Amino acid sequence: MSNPSKYQVLLVDDEPSVRDSLGMLLGAAGYEVVAAINGFDALLQLKRTSPDVIISDLNMPEMSGFEFLSVVRRRFPQIPVVAISGAYDQGSDVPGGVIADAFYPKGQHHPKMLLETVGELIRTSVERSNGHRRESAPVWIPRNGKDSHGKPFIVLTCGECLRSFPLSVTDEGLQTIQETPCLFCSTTVRFVIDFSIDVASPAKKRSSGRASGETGFSARNAG
Repeated sequence: MSNPSKYQVLLVDDEPSVRDSLGMLLGAAGYEVVAAINGFDALLQLKRTSPDVIISDLNMPEMSGFEFLSVVRRRFPQIPVVAISGAYDQGSDVPGGVIADAFYPKGQHHPKMLLETVGELIRTSVERSNGHRRESAPVWIPRNGKDSHGKPFIVLTCGECLRSFPLSVTDEGLQTIQETPCLFCSTTVRFVIDFSIDVASPAKKRSSGRASGETGFSARNAG
């Protein structure tokens, strides 16, 4: 890869200490770093800048990383993304439907692994962008509660006709991409129920210094 100073990274995390430490790491490696405190803030940043890579925490208030990364894939398919979290030990543990090209567990691997992941994503960004555009990303939908009969439901919006419709939830714990036809135009709507409010990050662990790059993440998450 050419000089990192030519590339910009958008770092999204609600923890100031994480933004500071990872920002210093990336800055020392030569990257220009733009920081955001949650998904909404990151979307505002994306109106003003076009980063080469996005690094986003998954468990954040206001707009979770799960939902934010899905929006990024739909609106900015050319930007590769790294999901980070302290709640999972490795990429294979991350719930299905998370739209990311790679995963980095906070505080568990040597920081050099994150730099190698970012570099690899930049090197392969063109090929990844082409793959991202071939398949639409699912919408992450928050639970809407229960109807008058006590049955859980969500509200979906069709990306084709832009009309919204309710859908009964048969299994709230199903953490995978689901599909249903639009009630009005029959277009297939892909969605994932956002369970992120149930996910709590564990106590921070000491870095073990183990080297285990996750640049491949997994096929189901690469979207």
